[in-house]
Amino acid sequence: MDIAFKGEHLFPGDLGQFFIVLAFGSALFSFICYYFATTETAPESDNSWLRLGRIGYWLNTLAIVGMGVCLFYILYNHYFEYHYAWSYTSRDLPVYYLISGFWNGQEGGFLLWLFWEAVLGNILIWKAGSWEKPVMTTLALSQVVLGTMILGLQIGSAHIGSSPFLLLRNAMEAPIFKNPDYLSFIKDGKGMNPSLQNYWMVIHPPTLFLGIASLVVPFAYAVAGLWQRRFKEWVTPAIPYGLFGCMVLGTGIIMGSFWAYESLNFDGFWAWDPVENASIFPWLVLVAAVHVLIVFKNSGHSYFTAAFLTMLSFVLVWYSSFLARSGVLGETSVHAFTDLGLFWQLVAGIFVFLGIMVYLLISRWKEMPITKKDEDTYSREFWMFVGAVFLGLSCLQLIVVTSVPVWNQMFGTKFAPPTDPVKLYNVIQGSFAVVIMLLSGFTQFLKYKQTQIIRFFITTLVYLVVAALITAVVVYATGLYKLNFVFSLVMLCSLYSIFANGKVLADAIKGKYKLAGSAVSHIGFGLLLVGALIAAGTKKVVSENNTGERYSEEFAKEENPKENILLYKNEPIKMGEYMVTFVGDTVEGAQHLFNIDYQRVKNGKVTETFRLRPNVIQSQGGMSSSPDTKHYLFHDLYTHITMTNVLSNEPQQQEQETAHAQADDDKNYDAPIPYNMAIGDTITYREGKIVLKALNKQVKMKDIPLSDKDIAVGAQLEIITHVKTYTTEPVYLIKGRNVFDFGKKVEDAGLKLRFSKIIPDQNKVEITVYQQPESKKKFIVLKAVEFPYINFLWAGTIIMVIGFFMSILRRNKELKPEIVKAAHKPRAAAKA
Repeated sequence: MDIAFKGEHLFPGDLGQFFIVLAFGSALFSFICYYFATTETAPESDNSWLRLGRIGYWLNTLAIVGMGVCLFYILYNHYFEYHYAWSYTSRDLPVYYLISGFWNGQEGGFLLWLFWEAVLGNILIWKAGSWEKPVMTTLALSQVVLGTMILGLQIGSAHIGSSPFLLLRNAMEAPIFKNPDYLSFIKDGKGMNPSLQNYWMVIHPPTLFLGIASLVVPFAYAVAGLWQRRFKEWVTPAIPYGLFGCMVLGTGIIMGSFWAYESLNFDGFWAWDPVENASIFPWLVLVAAVHVLIVFKNSGHSYFTAAFLTMLSFVLVWYSSFLARSGVLGETSVHAFTDLGLFWQLVAGIFVFLGIMVYLLISRWKEMPITKKDEDTYSREFWMFVGAVFLGLSCLQLIVVTSVPVWNQMFGTKFAPPTDPVKLYNVIQGSFAVVIMLLSGFTQFLKYKQTQIIRFFITTLVYLVVAALITAVVVYATGLYKLNFVFSLVMLCSLYSIFANGKVLADAIKGKYKLAGSAVSHIGFGLLLVGALIAAGTKKVVSENNTGERYSEEFAKEENPKENILLYKNEPIKMGEYMVTFVGDTVEGAQHLFNIDYQRVKNGKVTETFRLRPNVIQSQGGMSSSPDTKHYLFHDLYTHITMTNVLSNEPQQQEQETAHAQADDDKNYDAPIPYNMAIGDTITYREGKIVLKALNKQVKMKDIPLSDKDIAVGAQLEIITHVKTYTTEPVYLIKGRNVFDFGKKVEDAGLKLRFSKIIPDQNKVEITVYQQPESKKKFIVLKAVEFPYINFLWAGTIIMVIGFFMSILRRNKELKPEIVKAAHKPRAAAKA
């Protein structure tokens, strides 16, 4: 018998699922129509297949928008009967985090990918001209394959895709779902991982997925060119789209680095995590492809390599998605998604596009344009090709090592990942960077096809000497020379590339604009490497532990005790040029923030004061810490918590205590010490001093009525600690023949104070002081790291993006005349 569940909002989910099926069906329809439009032999005036293909793609776009609206409606209204809403959001999230919750799960990521491909497809329908039919065939096919990932169809024990509109009661089995009113027990969702509650996660995934989606366009042009045997024509329109993919995907990757820098505690912006590595596979290959495409366009050389790299970049998008989403990296990466059962679907996606690539390259091999004349050794195109080869080799090394879990699963091997992957990647990828940056420098002094050799060598040598002199100063000043020699070489070649491309940029200002875009992007990438080298290579641990504290064996397995300092609450400690004080903690929504005050002290004077608030999350798996960073022009101070006893503490209490409660609580403090005090007297305790400011004879007792015969007196006390002053007022009460005292806790000062006696003949009172033992005091263990010159990395990223944009504008100007000529005839025919 079916259960009639109460309170469920099924309409938005049913509508969303309808849009999913419609999106898949319309993409399949569009693919079929575009395919027949491309292969038909009917007269050019008959564009019925073309019109149907466009209609199918427009319908696909509307369906994708529709499912996005339905999903956001569910998230915004907190309909926790849906598994996606319950898994990734909660009621306390602000709207902008509900937006990021949209792509928090895998299903939302695929939907975002579908959306951006729909946008790009509509741009191509508008702009592609004679290329529309074959290019849109590939885009529609990509929408079909992506659409299967969110279909959520169950066929026997197997399922195709995972739907974001799956109901909670269908996603898991639990006794609660036998209750028709189960929703009355589900008051909130699981919420969002606090490390994802960062503004970068609102903008980073959309940018990254736009970059991922954009790689289908140059792939589609390469497929179209080989398929239609228009071998040379596709290169020109593919270049600006390739540059766009390089620009946006690169921006998305760096945004992810900034998010990791601000939200994760692996002491930096890049940890060579397997999923991080996977994200740059397609970017490296696409950058290489764009350079070889330009080589072919200018010289006619390297056609096969250009086509191969262009198509491979999109195949690697699918392979990267497989690594991140199949669960195969679950034990080796902190970023990997759990397996939603899409393992073989993702594998099929790889082989669909890999199969197309291999078939076209083999079947068209003999027809491809080949230049019989060898390239001149001193030509720009020859060394650009060499640079592209080294980019490809760099990517290959990353793929081989990152894919160790894949090899083990496929072939039953037991290869172990490298014991020190960071060192391995730094040295090998640094070696590749030396060659690539050197090439990006001296190729600017070369000409296409032929170069004046003597002039080239003189110019190259002059700039190399200047770069070497400046590198020597930089390496010595930053201490980079103490590290692996490869890093010094990378610095030399990066600075050489910056100076060489700076000359080209200076020439562009004089009117030679042709190479301005490439020069700016190369300068940006050089600055990026300079910033990364200095920041990561010479970062300095500020929190040096000189006390000999070893902490625990478990702690020492994860952290170096010499790089972590212990801070008790309200006890300042010297840390480098700072005085650092842990002043308290605050719970704000899902975040548990620790307030750490910094004072920069110079010549005995405080020159700067600021507060950092790293976040700590306690979970069943232990403690997760998110750093907070103080940004300066030439360095960053990065701080995170590595251990604390605060999370296990009970909530603070500063209310009045009954005599019975006092007795039970006394065991949490050291032995009490009574003091006889007159007004104005001061007593000292371990962490400060206590002053009796006044006696309040008009004190009011909460919930205790007082008669004229009762006596209630409050001792107004001021507690002065190292960093903060507190006030409190314990009360002494005589009611009838009974005597009571109501103590007060000052938790932040580690005190409990009782007004325990009045001594009228001495005109004094007795104040009893209870101090928390050292073991009960709140503490944190803190690690602080200084990253010098890291702003070069972020500035280099911005400059590189500007360079890509300038190159896109230039290539678009080359494209427009060809597009106008090519587009005129098909569009006129379509109107007819």
